[in-house]
Amino acid sequence: MGSWFETIGSWLFKFPPRAFARGDLVVAPVIPTPVLLATAVALALLVLVTHARLRTLRRGDRVVLGGLRTLALLLVIGCLFRPGLVIASAVPQRNVLAVLFDDSRSMRIRDAQDGSRLGAVQRAFADTSALLRTLGERFAVRRFRFAASAAPVRNAGDLQGRGTRSDLAQALADVREDLSGMPLAGVVLVSDGADNGDGSLDDALLALRARRVPVYTVGVGRERFDRDVAVERVQAPRRLLAGASSLVEADIRLRGVGKDGVTLTVEADGRVVATETVRPPARGDLVTARLRVPPLATGVHRLAVRARPLDAEIVTENNEWQTSLEVRAGPDRVLYLEGEPRPEFAFLRRAVADDSALQVVGLMRSAERKFLRLGVRDSLELISGFPSTREELFGYRALILGSVEAGFFTTEQLRMLADFVSVRGGGLLVLGGRASLAEGGFAGTPVADVLPLTIARGEINVDGPAMPVQVRPTRLGEVHPALQLRESLAASRQRWDSLPTLTIVNRLGTLRAGATLLLSGRTDDGRSDVPILSWQRYGRGQSAIFGVQDSWLWRMDTAIPVEDRTHQTFWRQMVRWLVDEAPAPFEIAATPARVAPGEPVVLRAQVSTPQFADVNDARVTVTVTMPDGATEVVPLEWALRDDGSYTARFTPRDTGRHTILAESMRGRDSVQRATTTLLVDERGADVAQAELRAPLLRRIASETGGRYYPLVNATQLANDALYTSAGVTVREANDLWDMPAVFLLLVLLLGAEWGYRRLRGLA
Repeated sequence: MGSWFETIGSWLFKFPPRAFARGDLVVAPVIPTPVLLATAVALALLVLVTHARLRTLRRGDRVVLGGLRTLALLLVIGCLFRPGLVIASAVPQRNVLAVLFDDSRSMRIRDAQDGSRLGAVQRAFADTSALLRTLGERFAVRRFRFAASAAPVRNAGDLQGRGTRSDLAQALADVREDLSGMPLAGVVLVSDGADNGDGSLDDALLALRARRVPVYTVGVGRERFDRDVAVERVQAPRRLLAGASSLVEADIRLRGVGKDGVTLTVEADGRVVATETVRPPARGDLVTARLRVPPLATGVHRLAVRARPLDAEIVTENNEWQTSLEVRAGPDRVLYLEGEPRPEFAFLRRAVADDSALQVVGLMRSAERKFLRLGVRDSLELISGFPSTREELFGYRALILGSVEAGFFTTEQLRMLADFVSVRGGGLLVLGGRASLAEGGFAGTPVADVLPLTIARGEINVDGPAMPVQVRPTRLGEVHPALQLRESLAASRQRWDSLPTLTIVNRLGTLRAGATLLLSGRTDDGRSDVPILSWQRYGRGQSAIFGVQDSWLWRMDTAIPVEDRTHQTFWRQMVRWLVDEAPAPFEIAATPARVAPGEPVVLRAQVSTPQFADVNDARVTVTVTMPDGATEVVPLEWALRDDGSYTARFTPRDTGRHTILAESMRGRDSVQRATTTLLVDERGADVAQAELRAPLLRRIASETGGRYYPLVNATQLANDALYTSAGVTVREANDLWDMPAVFLLLVLLLGAEWGYRRLRGLA
C-alpha cells in the first residue's frame, strides 16, 4: 500500500517525497515579484467586489463562489512565480554505494516468507536482481558483510550467517574508514537490527552525519513472534571467591506459554546446578527469574542458562545464554579496625573464621598506642597500628571501620582511606558506633566524601540513648546477593521479618545522589526510613555504611536458636561482597569474553604498582593457549589515552576454551602475572535479540538523512539513493509549476465552482 501511494505521489508532484526532503525550494518569477504581488491583490479585490455586488445571490453563495474564483486566480498567479526544486543528485558511475549485509547467526532464523532471513536477503540482493542491476547502473557498488566487524564480500551469495555478534557501530565505522578516500554517496544497511556490540552507535552515526553520508536501512524478519521463549538478559558474576554460592538473574520473555510455564535451568560445565519453573506475568511478557548456584570448585566454569523450547517455536536459538565464571581460591585479606573493645569485633571475626577464602585481620585499640592484632601474617604486620604507607594499606582488598574517631588517623591516613576506595578499588564498610561517622568527627574529612550518606557537622550528643530499629531489606536489598539469608527469596524475606531489633547511636545522614539503600530501619516512634545499610560506587571501588552497632544480637539474642547461622551467613556474604570486585595491581581481560571463530577480541591489561599507580613503561605480553594445546604470543601496546592500559587484538581460529596468561615486566626483576579465559563457540548471544528491531533501524536512517525500508520494499531505495549530498553530485533546478497536481487542482477549483452553480440552480 505504501509503495502504491508513493508511486501516485511521485506522478502528481513530478518527484518522490525524498527529493523534496533533500532539495531546496526556489522561485524564478517571469516578471518582477512586486508586479506579481500587486496583480494578485488587484485580481482578488476585483473578484471580491464583483461578487459582493451580486445582490441576487445569497450571502453564502457569494462567499463560496468568490472564494473558489479567488483561489483559482491565485493558483495561476503562483505558477507565474515559477516555483522550482533544486536537487543534488549523484553523478552516475562516479560514486560509491556501500551495501552492508548482516552475516550474524540471527539471520539464519526462518521467519521470512520463503525460508530464512539470509535466504530472503540473498534473493533480494542477488547480482541478477532488478535492485542490484539498477544500483550497478548508477553507482560503483561495494559489498560488505559484518558481524563483530565488517569485511568485503563478493556478493550476497557468500553470506553464511555464522557471526555470534552484531556490532552495528563497528560495522558502520569500518565501512566509513575503508572507503574514506572514495566519493561515498551512501550506505545500505541490511539487517534485522540485532545489536550487541561494544561500540558507540551515536559516535558512528555522528561521523557519517558529519560527512553527509545517508544510511538506508533495510529490515529483515518479523517484528514480533506470537509464540516464543527468549533468555533476553543474564546477570551473573564474572569472578567469585571459592566456597560461595552465586545468584544468577535472568530476564525471560514468554509469549504463547500456558499457565504451566517453562522450565529454566542453570548448568555448570554441562551439569544442572539450579532449576526453576517460570510462568507468564500478570502484565506484559517479561519475567525475572533468580536462581542460586551452589559453590563451585576453584577454576573457570562455563555457565549456561537454558529455557525449555515450546512446541512449534520458530526460534529456539535464543533459549540459551552462556558465560564464564572464574572461581578463585583466595584468601582475600580484609582489615577490620576497632577503636574500643566491643562485642561486634569478636562476633564479626568469628562469623567468617570458618571461611578459608577470607582472612579478616583484626586491629583493636586496647589502650593509648596499644593494639590487639589478630590474624596477622607475622610479628611485624601492623606493629605500629593502622598502616602508614599506601603499599601496606593497599595490600588488603577491603576495610571495615568500627567505632573509631577521625582523630585517630593522621591527615595522610585519611587521604589514604579515600584513595583506598577511589584509586585502589577496594571496598570500605563503616559500622555504627559511638565514635564513628558524624559522632566520630568525620565530617569534612576525605573519608566523608567517599561514604554514601552525608555526614553532619556541629554539636552531636555522643551520650544519647541507643535507638532500637527493626531492620528490613528494601526492594533492591531483597534481591541483593549479600542479603540472601535463605535459599529462596520468600524464605529470605520471612527470615528478615523474624530477626530481633538492633540499635543505632549515630545520626545517620541522607542518601547521596547515586547511592543505593539496601536495608532500612523502623523505629519505635513509627519512622521507617532510617538508612541502615547504604552503598555506592566511588571511583574504582565501593563504600557502604552499616549503621547499627550490635549486629551480634542476631547471634546471641534469646530468640535465636543455638544452631541458627543467620549471623554467620550475613557477615560471610557481606565481607565477600566487599572484596569480590576489588582489582589486583595487574589484570587482564578479553572483550567480549565470548566470540565465534574468526571474530576478533580486544585483550586489555591494566598495569599498576603495588601502590596502584598506573604504569606506562611496562612490557606486556599475552600467551594464548588454544584448546589443542598450541600457544600464540601476543604483545600488548600502551593505549595512549588511558594510563596503565595496554591493548592488542587477537582472533581465535578454533572453538573451545582459550586460556590467556598475561605477563608484565618493568625493569629486570618486576614481573606480574594474571590469567583469564576466552570462550569460543558457534552459538553466541546474537540471537538473544531475535525479533526485527525496526525502531533502531529507523533511528539510524533518520539521524543520517536516509530512510528505512522493509525488505519487500527494498527496490525503492534504488531511486531514493540518487538524491544525496555526499560524493560527486550535480545540482539541477526543476520546474514545479507544471506538476500534474497543479493542473488537477486548477481543474478541481473550476469544476467545484461550476458544480456549485449547478447545485444551487445558478448556471
